[in-house]
Amino acid sequence: MIGAGLGGLALALRLQGQGYEVTVLEQRSAPGGRAARLRDGGFTWDTGPSLITMPWVLEEAFAAGGLDLHSEVTLRRLDPMYRIRWAGEERSFDFKDSVDGLREEIARFDERDARALDGFLAALKPIYEEGLVGAGSRAFPDLRSFVSLVPAMARLRAVLPLHRFVAKHFRNERVREAFSFHSLFIGGDPYRVPAIYAALVYLQLLDGGWYADGGVYSLVEAMARPLDVRCNVRVEAVETAADGVRAVRLAGGERIAADIVISNADVLRTHELLGRRAPVRKLRPTMSCFLLYLGCDRQFDSLLHHTLLVGHGYRDFIADVTRRGRLAQTFSTYVHAPARSEAAMAAPGGDSLAVLLPVPNLRGDVDWARAADGLRDALVRDLEETFGLSGLDASVQVEHRMAPPDFARQFGAVDGNAFAVEPTLHQSAYFRAPNRVPGVRGFYHVGGGTHPGAGIPGVLMGAAVTAGLIEADAGVRA
Repeated sequence: MIGAGLGGLALALRLQGQGYEVTVLEQRSAPGGRAARLRDGGFTWDTGPSLITMPWVLEEAFAAGGLDLHSEVTLRRLDPMYRIRWAGEERSFDFKDSVDGLREEIARFDERDARALDGFLAALKPIYEEGLVGAGSRAFPDLRSFVSLVPAMARLRAVLPLHRFVAKHFRNERVREAFSFHSLFIGGDPYRVPAIYAALVYLQLLDGGWYADGGVYSLVEAMARPLDVRCNVRVEAVETAADGVRAVRLAGGERIAADIVISNADVLRTHELLGRRAPVRKLRPTMSCFLLYLGCDRQFDSLLHHTLLVGHGYRDFIADVTRRGRLAQTFSTYVHAPARSEAAMAAPGGDSLAVLLPVPNLRGDVDWARAADGLRDALVRDLEETFGLSGLDASVQVEHRMAPPDFARQFGAVDGNAFAVEPTLHQSAYFRAPNRVPGVRGFYHVGGGTHPGAGIPGVLMGAAVTAGLIEADAGVRA
């Protein structure tokens, strides 16, 4: 296994549970990949995903490796799951984890939209069942398998742009934004990605949003514990022969023989591992992120565990960072404040704030060596002046940051992408990097860049898909 991200660890658990001898090779000093942990001065931050959904997918992954999720980690259900605030407006939207609670929130914005909620959820149910779970649980090895899915998704209007689909049910623009932003969590523009991602709303209401004590990294620790994970090891190449993979070659020259190789690295670099000049499929990477990890000497009461702060010109902001390749003039950010649920995540009386600002990837016209300091100051000032976090800058005791060049350097992310491959209609299912690497027997993908996609549920479901392909291929060879 190349890479010890959540998808790689989940697949390693499954294969080890099936009796395979598995070695996980991780280039960083600890497992986790993008789901890493940062600690400093009594403050702790998850540097990657922070909201856990579809816990049953986690339960299945742990069980496949002979583990019980709830014996390994402590999960807390969040209600509300997050709060959405808009610049210049007093009203906020608390995304409750019950239909009745959510209906009450919508009614504060529009009574008619509140009455439309049941119809919206009824429209989402088959998209969730047939699309997100059904299609996300199987491989798409050829175009025919994908074409067979299209009529059902077209009938359910799941191929419409996400925001347009939501707008067919709700008329208030704030309500529309509250029910369509979720694709941003996996690097997708809600005005362009297909409405199948509207199912992210349905799954949150169905299974809730959760927090793991110690942060998401506690999941990484539990999954890595029974595995043979070798850190500070960089794979330079995958060696092949006519009948398939033979070995992986490490940066120091060591060669490790293997019957099966799985890459949890950025799928946009698979061709480099094989010594090829170009990828089999040219795929577009997602936007990147500018992240601040702030250890503050006080708490900011207006922030919940998860808070989304939507600036002026939201649609232009998204277009700037996803398509135009430039820093936006206004900011829309996500803030994670885990000390709301677990005081030990911050120094006594303080806050551990992770502030995520979507920005263009390295294809954009930004000189990060010059821009980073000014962007940091402008972002903190915006949080203070636009969203009322007065005194934020003065409260900071410990600070770290991450920018697109760091994604490229630390994770080998092509163009410094933050969420792997952009989840557009033409980069989904069969058109995504396949779980089985074409033309190389015994070589497979897992992680956010392959089917079904990024996010904790996506990479765990993908691990199950790839495990199924490995099992089927082993049966054919036998």
